[in-house]
Amino acid sequence: MKTSRYTAKNWKYLAPLLLAGTCATLPLVSYADISGQGSQVTVMSDGLVTALPEQVGVDSRMLTQLSSWLREQQLDIRSLLIVKDGKLIFERYTSDLDRDHNYELYSITKTVTSLLAGMLIDEGRLSLDDNIYDTLGKYRPDLQAQLADKKDITLRHLLSMSSGLHYDFNPENDPIYYGSPDRLKLVAGTTPKVAPGSEFEYTDVNPVFVAAMVSAAAGMPVADYAAEKLFKPLGMANYQWDRADEQGLVSAGWGLRLRAIDLAKVGQLIMDKGQWQGRQIVSESWIKQMSTPVAARDFGYYLWLQHIVDTEKDMDMMGFKGQFATILPDSNTVVVMTSMLPIDGGLRHSKNVRVFRDVVNDYVVPAIHADTTPSAALDAQQALQQELVLSASSKGTPGVFVDPTDIPRS
Repeated sequence: MKTSRYTAKNWKYLAPLLLAGTCATLPLVSYADISGQGSQVTVMSDGLVTALPEQVGVDSRMLTQLSSWLREQQLDIRSLLIVKDGKLIFERYTSDLDRDHNYELYSITKTVTSLLAGMLIDEGRLSLDDNIYDTLGKYRPDLQAQLADKKDITLRHLLSMSSGLHYDFNPENDPIYYGSPDRLKLVAGTTPKVAPGSEFEYTDVNPVFVAAMVSAAAGMPVADYAAEKLFKPLGMANYQWDRADEQGLVSAGWGLRLRAIDLAKVGQLIMDKGQWQGRQIVSESWIKQMSTPVAARDFGYYLWLQHIVDTEKDMDMMGFKGQFATILPDSNTVVVMTSMLPIDGGLRHSKNVRVFRDVVNDYVVPAIHADTTPSAALDAQQALQQELVLSASSKGTPGVFVDPTDIPRS
C-alpha cells in the first residue's frame, strides 16, 4: 500500500488541521494528487479507502455549504459521513467527538438484525417460513402456552412488520424498552388483532421475537453471532449491543451501538449486494429480498425503501431521534448521520426525517452530480477543511430529550 507524502506546497493547507487535532475528519490524500501533480494513492482508514471529494467527482463547495448550514442552524448533528464509489470522502463531527465514538442507533438495529437473519437463512438454519410457536416453543418451553396462538406468524411477517400482533404501549417508560426482566415473556402475551400478512403496523413487539428466533437458530446470543459473522469481518471497533434483559436477550429493534464509520460499512455492504471487499458476507439474493417491498410500498425486511430521495432509487436505515444511513445504488453513495433531532411528526415524516431529507436532497445529491474536476479543487478543499475545523468544536442544541443511552461513548 502506497501512502501519500505531504509536500511543502500542501503543508500550508494541512498544518492548521493537524494542529487542531482534527485528523479524523481529513482524508489522508495529498492535495498534489487531486491536481494531477502526484501519483494516485490508496490510503485505508478503518477499512475504507479515503479520497478527497473531487477525486470521485463530488463538489466540495456544496459540502462546505452543508456543514456551514448545519452549524449555523445549531442542529445537533453528532456525525455526518459520505462514502462515494467505496471511498470515504467526507467525515464531519461536532462537540469534540471523533471517529472512535459510538452511538445508540435505535431502529437501525433492525436492519442489522435483518442481515443476520439473512446469513442464517443462507446457512439453512432459519427460514422465512419458520413460525414463532415452533421455533420459540423449543427455545423457551415455558412459554409454549402463551405462544400457541402465534402458529401462523412467521419470520416473514415479523421482518415485514405485518405480524398482526397488538401491544398497548405506554409512552412513558414502557417495560418493553426499559424494565422487563424477561422481554420475550412480555411480548409472548400479546394477542393477534388481524391475520398475519394482512396489515403493515410498525411495532417493536416484532423485533423482540426476531431477536429470540435469530438467537435460537444461531445457537448463541444474537449479539455474539453479530460479532462473529458481521462486526469482525467488516473490521468494526467499539461496537456494543446494550439493554439485554435478565435472560440475556437483547432486542433486535434497538440497543445496538456502532461508530458512524462502521454504520457506513453496513451501508456499503448492502450497496455491494452483500459483499465486503470481495468477500460475500450475506447472499445477494437476501439483499434483494430485504430491499423489496412486502407489506408496505416503502418497507422491505427491516429496510425502508424510497423514503429519503425522490429523484433516484434509495434504501434507508432509520432510527429514533435522528439516526440514518441512506444508500443510493445508482450514485454508488452512502450517507450516514447520527443526531439528536425533534421526533414530532409521525413515523414517516418526523422533523428528524425532514432534516435528513434536506441534507441529502439539497446538498449531497447535487454535490455528487456536480460537474467538477480535480484540477479545480484546491481552494474548495481548503475551504471545506477549514469549515470542518469550525464544526468539530461547535455544539448543536438537542431537539429532543437526551437519555443516558444517547451519550456517545468512546
